[in-house]
Amino acid sequence: MIGLRCKDGVVLGAEQPVVSKLHVGAGGGGRRLHTVDVGMGVAVSGVLPDGRQIANRAAAEASNYKSFYGEAMPGHVMCDRLAAFSHLFTLYWHLRPMGTCALLAAYDKNGPQLYQVDPSGVSHRFFGTATGKGKQQAKTQIEKLNLEELTCREAVKEIARIIHTVHDEAKDKPFELEMSWVCDETERRHERVPRDLVREADEAAKRALEEADMSD
Repeated sequence: MIGLRCKDGVVLGAEQPVVSKLHVGAGGGGRRLHTVDVGMGVAVSGVLPDGRQIANRAAAEASNYKSFYGEAMPGHVMCDRLAAFSHLFTLYWHLRPMGTCALLAAYDKNGPQLYQVDPSGVSHRFFGTATGKGKQQAKTQIEKLNLEELTCREAVKEIARIIHTVHDEAKDKPFELEMSWVCDETERRHERVPRDLVREADEAAKRALEEADMSD
């Protein structure tokens, strides 16, 4: 799972394993990307039911904040709330820690923001980050990008390329790409990346890998 903060917004990307030939896909349940407010979304890795609880909590926090203050919750406040919620599950013997790591994408008056909230309750703000399987290799690829000049449309292609690069076809199951963004193009609304754009990025990433294998 990868998040990139670009000059015009934030893009989140995840691989959705295809567990069966009868699997409907990312739209049929088991989603890793969730919209929690108009200009805010979360991506979750690890245990999906735990991730769904994080997303539900974020949506409730955003709704309560807007009801009380009359405006959308800032990204840094949401990050603190989710970090405190995750940390709560590490304090008592009758609870277990959350088995999920969350990436939070927000676009508010402070501009585009990307945060990572770990199961321990530790949170950080990033220009780009990855979590889940192959995260170290993905972070190495992210460090090579010029995120200050990268647009969200370009980031969609880069995320697809990185996910395919770190995917081990011999060990890992086939997957579908799942992407969302909040950017200037969407008028600062968190939305799914259009399917045509995801499909184009997916095919370009596969071609690049094939060309790299042929050159080797």
